[in-house]
Amino acid sequence: MATKHTPLENIIRKQIAKNGPMPVSRYMELCLTHPDYGYYLKQNPLGRDGDFITAPEVSQMFGELVGLWAASVWAAMGSPSEIKFIELGPGRGSMMQDALRAIKILPQLYKAVTVHLVEPSPALRAVQDETLGNAKHVEWYDSLTDVPEGPAIIFANEYFDVLPVHQVVKADDGWHERLIDVDDDIFVYTVAKEPTPRFDVLMPPHVRAAPNGAIYEWRSDTEIMDLTRRVREQGGAALIIDYGHIRSEAGDTFQAVAKHSFTNPLKNPGEADITAHVDFEALAKAAASMGAKAHGPVEQGAFLNKLGIEQRALTLMKSSSHDESVLVAAALKRLTGKGRNGMGQLFKVLGITHPSIETLAALSEPEPVSNLTGTMKR
Repeated sequence: MATKHTPLENIIRKQIAKNGPMPVSRYMELCLTHPDYGYYLKQNPLGRDGDFITAPEVSQMFGELVGLWAASVWAAMGSPSEIKFIELGPGRGSMMQDALRAIKILPQLYKAVTVHLVEPSPALRAVQDETLGNAKHVEWYDSLTDVPEGPAIIFANEYFDVLPVHQVVKADDGWHERLIDVDDDIFVYTVAKEPTPRFDVLMPPHVRAAPNGAIYEWRSDTEIMDLTRRVREQGGAALIIDYGHIRSEAGDTFQAVAKHSFTNPLKNPGEADITAHVDFEALAKAAASMGAKAHGPVEQGAFLNKLGIEQRALTLMKSSSHDESVLVAAALKRLTGKGRNGMGQLFKVLGITHPSIETLAALSEPEPVSNLTGTMKR
């Protein structure tokens, strides 16, 4: 009996048959953003009924603290009368919703903010529209470069991990690009016959000494360059939160998640979320090379603790039932904790600013942004 393939799998098979083995980056791009069968363009994957849960879905505290962090950036910018809140890949819109609610304690800032969401998925745009309701007028765009000019604070939570990742494998004669081929009717990994010319010159020196068979991952600089250019030329800051490593390292992090469990990324393309860890050292170096200032990265747990998440949790618990308090405590542990079930150590936070902003709350300052966490409404 013939194996049934997904529509996208058939398309990928035809491309491989025509052009030869496909780079991992191209495979990932098709799986996530194919116009008809791409994972992110055909469905809403978020939440408990979806495939994964992001930090804003864990608790309102996450978005609230991001909002207060943005308030400190706005103050550092001189409190401009107009400021754009731009979010890349806003998911369900929960983080923006909570951030906007938090800054209502600062009416001047709330009045100054306009909301701009970079989201190509029609399905997710509809969800975001429903989530944000009438809180603020929202404009949607397909890319950051489409957003109108002006000073901005840019948020990117779990955005960079889904950008296509390239992989190279070390051999005696150099680093070969990792490819995907078809063997015995299934997708398998292989490598390019010839090494990528002078690739070792471009990689961090400590990675060059990796043993044969080691895998190194890298992404195009296009997204971080667009983000950095925006901040450097028009003022403001960007906050990047994602799972990844602080230092550039060798390792294979190419993975897929469906229904809250890991699955084989080479099976059922278009039906699972495919990601790879973010190299925060590479992001910081790219931003600095373009004349912006990088702050961090630091672990998410440290970032949220410095912003006052424990104080916010206590405030919420005081006005909650016992069962609600248990949920708040569990969310606090999930967002800041270490280990397999915690996000506090795995996720990192990086700030990128216009050179005039010398420090950022929780990224280059030792104390919490303020005591505002105790004054927010539930």
